[in-house]
Amino acid sequence: MKELLLTDLVADLPNAVRLQRAVHTIKEQFRCDAVGLLHLDGDSLRLVAATGLAHEALGRHFTVAHHPRFSTILSRREPTWFEPGSILPDPYDGLLEDQREHSLHVHDCLGASLYVEGRLWGVLTLDAQEIGAFDDNTIQELQHYIQILQASIRVTMLERENRNLRQLSSNAMQTSVNSSENEIIGGSDVLRQLLDELDVIATSDLPILLLGETGVGKELFARRIHKRSNRSHKPMVHVNCAALPESLAESELFGHVKGAFSGATTDRPGRFEAAQGGTLFLDEVGELPLNVQAKLLRALQNGEVQRLGTDHAIKTDVRIIAATNRDLKAYTQAGDFRADLYHRLSVYPVHIPPLRERGHDILMLAGHFLEFTRSRLGLRGIRLSSEAEQALMAYPWPGNVRELEHVISRAALKLLSSGLARDQIMTIHPEPLDLDLEFRQKQPAAQPTTARTMATNPKPGAPLPTLREAVEQTQAGLVRRALAATDGHWANAARLLGLDPSNLHKLAKKLGVKTK
Repeated sequence: MKELLLTDLVADLPNAVRLQRAVHTIKEQFRCDAVGLLHLDGDSLRLVAATGLAHEALGRHFTVAHHPRFSTILSRREPTWFEPGSILPDPYDGLLEDQREHSLHVHDCLGASLYVEGRLWGVLTLDAQEIGAFDDNTIQELQHYIQILQASIRVTMLERENRNLRQLSSNAMQTSVNSSENEIIGGSDVLRQLLDELDVIATSDLPILLLGETGVGKELFARRIHKRSNRSHKPMVHVNCAALPESLAESELFGHVKGAFSGATTDRPGRFEAAQGGTLFLDEVGELPLNVQAKLLRALQNGEVQRLGTDHAIKTDVRIIAATNRDLKAYTQAGDFRADLYHRLSVYPVHIPPLRERGHDILMLAGHFLEFTRSRLGLRGIRLSSEAEQALMAYPWPGNVRELEHVISRAALKLLSSGLARDQIMTIHPEPLDLDLEFRQKQPAAQPTTARTMATNPKPGAPLPTLREAVEQTQAGLVRRALAATDGHWANAARLLGLDPSNLHKLAKKLGVKTK
């Protein structure tokens, strides 16, 4: 078995493949049920390769302070053996592939801290359900494999650095083998291709337009671009354009001087000046009013801004990243977004894929949210049943990653409210996920009862509604569907319907959807 690891050291293999082959080889050699390779990232451990563990475990970040076994392993240079009678809770209880449908606990656990060039890198874990699977001889033999594994990690890091044309630096050991910077979690082909593309364009100063459905995490991708750019040492300023009142949008973006308007008691720089030398992230840029769009275009073209209330121009040096869930091209054709600003912002458009196109990333993200929920609620452990995993994979996720987080949190709270104790290992089955309810809320209203179908397919002898009645009933139905799809969030519902939020409120009152 050692020969296989040594052969992989010099083989031309992708990073993830080399490490995955290593943990598989160790599992076969020591005849255990699961092996995990975890990288220390700040105060938490993150699985970068595993075999014998549930797929959702790969998305978990194990906070070291919350897991005494991991703390013990990291505190020692030599391997640590937790015998079956250990009172320390095992972080993998319920996460072994054969355990998800049973209330079994891990019996034997062996762990070792890993060092690369003298620096603590992470942890290797071996787990077995059979009592007596490990002994003193196992520990001695494992030490030889640890040396080879540490060499594999070092080779993997060097190959990654060479591939990115970066020279080795003093902090190279802190570089993750499979980085989850800014919590972008997943290993699907579509996500890896996207991250590779973003890493290339990050080093340019081209304006980038991030396109994608609500909830896909466009801000996280924008932060990754900034962190990988030559401007990473400067600030990244986030502007939520949807939250800017039209009367204050110009002041927020460009600043104002004392006396520019009622309440302007001092000079105040705008977001452009705050982002000087760095990145300005214009989130939900499609929500900007047309008059502000014109001033934004002028600022981008001239590379300067004027504070409200003065003619003095201030030179700016910012990189623009914009994001929207709207079809801006269609909006320009409809006259709701300036075509010249659209072309200025979309020098390099990037489509962020919806969650339903990311395959098993769904389970990795679910694991991440499960571990976060476990820690937040003080639970011993929480896992997914195989049926729940299948339900998550089959669901279309119209709300994407944000919706997945809410579904997991709600299911955990339902289990607690049903009487389960916090010191139990909880298993989430499909029922508390309420995905059928989620799906129904995202679907169009039943067609036979709508005014639209009454008008287009009237029953024989049934009176036709007037055109005005049909239009108003259809509008009311669309408003209710938009509110259901956004959990009652009026601003998000307005974006779905392509309306200004204030106009949506007026329309809803007129249609009787909103009473106050």
